Amino acid sequence: MFSLTWGSVSGWWTPVCLLLGLAYAWLMYQQPVEIGRNLRYGLAALRAIAVFLIALLLVSPLVKSIKYEPQKPLVLIAQDNSSSINTFKPAGFNSSAFVDDLAKLKEQLGDKYDVHEFNFDKDLHAGLSKSFGGKQTDIAGALHQLNNRFTNQNMGALVLATDGLYNQGNDPQYEAKNIKTSIYTVALGDTTAKRDLLIGNINYNKTAFLGNDFIIEVLATAYQSKGENMNIAVAEDGKQVYQQSIPVTAADFKKIIPIKLNAAKKGLRKYNISIAPIKNELSTQNNTETIYVEVLDARQKVLLLYNGPHPDITVIRQAIETNKNYEVKAASITNAADIKPADYSLVVLYQISAADYPPIKNFIAKSRTPVWYIVGSQSNLQAVNSEQGVVKISVGRAETQEVLALPASDFTAFNLSDSARRKISALPPLLAPFGSYGTSTGTSILLRQKIGAVATTYPLLAFGDEAGRRTAVLTGEGIWRWQLSEYQNYGNRNATDELLSQAVQYLTANSNRQRFRVYPARNVFDEGENVILNAELYNDALELINTPDVKIELKNSAGKNYSYLFTRTGQSYQLDAGALPVGEYTYNASTQNGKQDFKASGQFTIKLLNLETRQSAANHVLLNTLAKQSGGQMIKPSDVAKLADLIRKNENVKTVVYEDKHYSDLVDVKWLFGLILVLLSVEWFLRKREGEI
Repeated sequence: MFSLTWGSVSGWWTPVCLLLGLAYAWLMYQQPVEIGRNLRYGLAALRAIAVFLIALLLVSPLVKSIKYEPQKPLVLIAQDNSSSINTFKPAGFNSSAFVDDLAKLKEQLGDKYDVHEFNFDKDLHAGLSKSFGGKQTDIAGALHQLNNRFTNQNMGALVLATDGLYNQGNDPQYEAKNIKTSIYTVALGDTTAKRDLLIGNINYNKTAFLGNDFIIEVLATAYQSKGENMNIAVAEDGKQVYQQSIPVTAADFKKIIPIKLNAAKKGLRKYNISIAPIKNELSTQNNTETIYVEVLDARQKVLLLYNGPHPDITVIRQAIETNKNYEVKAASITNAADIKPADYSLVVLYQISAADYPPIKNFIAKSRTPVWYIVGSQSNLQAVNSEQGVVKISVGRAETQEVLALPASDFTAFNLSDSARRKISALPPLLAPFGSYGTSTGTSILLRQKIGAVATTYPLLAFGDEAGRRTAVLTGEGIWRWQLSEYQNYGNRNATDELLSQAVQYLTANSNRQRFRVYPARNVFDEGENVILNAELYNDALELINTPDVKIELKNSAGKNYSYLFTRTGQSYQLDAGALPVGEYTYNASTQNGKQDFKASGQFTIKLLNLETRQSAANHVLLNTLAKQSGGQMIKPSDVAKLADLIRKNENVKTVVYEDKHYSDLVDVKWLFGLILVLLSVEWFLRKREGEI
C-alpha cells in the first residue's frame, strides 16, 4: 500500500503545482496554428500533467509504503531431561512413549503454529530427548534462556513438561513472571512420598587447618519410615570416624545433624557420609554423599602496609580473607617495627613505596617475595617507578582523574569469571594519577583505563614477572566505591572479592618458586565437568617459558591411564582433558629444557553428582502455580493429546500482523521519471506530426 505524505512540507503545494501545470499548458496551446481543437486539448493535458509531476518532484513530498507481515504464534516445548524423571516415575509411566506423544503436538497443531522443541537439564538443548541422563536441573535457567531467545516475538504458548524438582538456579516462579505467554505444564513424576531415607544436603567448609576440628552439617531426611532408626556413618579415606543412630519420629522427618571431625592429616581428604538402607526402601542412591576437604598446614600471610587510614584498606583485607587460605596483617608504617617481613608470602604497598619503610625495602631486595603496588593521590610516583618496571607513570602535575575499569580479553595469567568482568566494567570510576602510562615487555594487563567514553591502552591493573618476583600494579584508588556500588546493585560484593582474591592467589602461587609446576584448576571436579590442568616452566633466570613440550599421564583408581600433551597458552601451558569418569586421579607430568629434565605430580578427584536423587516426590504445586499465574493449565502426562485443543481455544494464541511503514522521497520513485518521459515524448511526437516543432 502506497500513499503520499507531506512531512514538513505543506500539502497546499499540490494545487499550486497543478495550477502551474495548467497555466503552462494554457500559455503554450492557447493559439496553435495547425492543430485541431481536440488534439490541442490532448496535448495541453499531456503538458499539464508532465509539468505538474515535475513541480511535484521539486516540492519533494514523501511516499509512505506499508507492508503487512503476519507472524504465526510460537509454541515452545521444553521437556525435562534430568534423571529424576526416570528414577522416581509413577507406576505405568513410559518415558519413551511420553516423549513420542509430546512430539506429536507439532503435527497436531499444523501449519498455523510455529513449534520449537527443547529439552533441558542444567542447560537448554535443542530438540526432545529420551536419554533422561541430566545430573542437574535448572528450570528457571531454561525459562530464562527461552525468554531471551524469543523476546519481542509472537510467543503464543509454552509447554513445560517436568516434575517440578530443581537443584540449580532460582525459583522458577520468579522467572516465569517475565514470560508474557500462557504456560501449560505437564506434571511428570509422582507426588506420593515413598519409603525412603536420604541425605538432603550437606553444609561444610571446603578447607580446614591441620590439627583443628571442623563441623559438617548433614540434613538427614526420611519419608514413610516412622519407627525406624537412621544409622549415619562417616568414613575418612575408607576408615570410619563417626557413627550415630537417630530414631525416625515422623512420616515426613528432617533433622540437621552437626558432625564434628578432626583435620588430622594434611592434603585433600575424602569423607563418605552414608545412611544404612532399610527394608523396602525406594532408592539407595541417595543414601550416600561424598565430600572433599582440603586440610592446609598453615595459612599464607599477606602484609598490607599503608601510611594513613583509607576505606580501601578494609575492603582489600576483607576481599583477600574471603579465601580461607590467607590471613592479612594491615599495619601503618609508623607501627610496623615488630613486623617480620619474612613471615609473609605477599607484600601489598598501599599508596607507599618500599623506600618509605627501609626494613621492607631491604627485605624485598634480598628475596623474591611478590609485591603489589596500589597507586593513589598520595603515592611517590618517582619512587614507585624506580622500584618496579611493570608500569611507568609520567606526570606533569599532581592531579588525579576518574577512570573506569575495562577488562582485557587477552589476559590469560588467571581466570576471571564472565560475571565478574561484566560487573567490574559497570562499577564506579577509580582515581588515577593524571599523566601518561607505559608498560614493559611481558606485562599482562587485566584491566585497562577507560576515561569517560574513551577506551585507552593505559593499564589500571597489570602483572609482571621481574627476575623471578611476581609484581602487580593497581594504578587507582577508591576500591571501596566498587564494593559499595556492587552491594547496592547486586546484594553482594562477589566481583570485587573475586578480583582481589584471584590477584593475590596468582601473586603468591609461586612465592616458593619451583622451576616446573603442574596444578589442576581445582582439586575436586563435578561429574561431567571438563578437567582443566595448568603448567608453568621457568628457565635458569626464572623467566616463564613454554618452548618445550609438556607431557602428562593421568591414572584413575581403577588403573586406567590417559596420556595428553599440554597446549601452549600465553607464556604457560594448559590442558583441557574433557569430561573424565568419576574417581580419584593421580598425574605425572614431564618436560625437558635443554639437558635438564623436570617432573611434577599431584592428584585430583572427580566426584559423583547425585543431586537428582535427593528429592523423590514431584512438586506439582509449583507446576500448578506456574500455569495459573500465566493463564495456562496443568495437565497429566496421559492428557498430552489434549494440548493441541487447549492451545487452539486460547484466544491469546493467535497470528499477529506486524505493520511495517517505510518513508522515501518522491524523487526515489523511478517509474515517475518514466511516466514524465513518456508524456513529453508523446507530446513531442504528436506536435512533430502536425508540423508544430
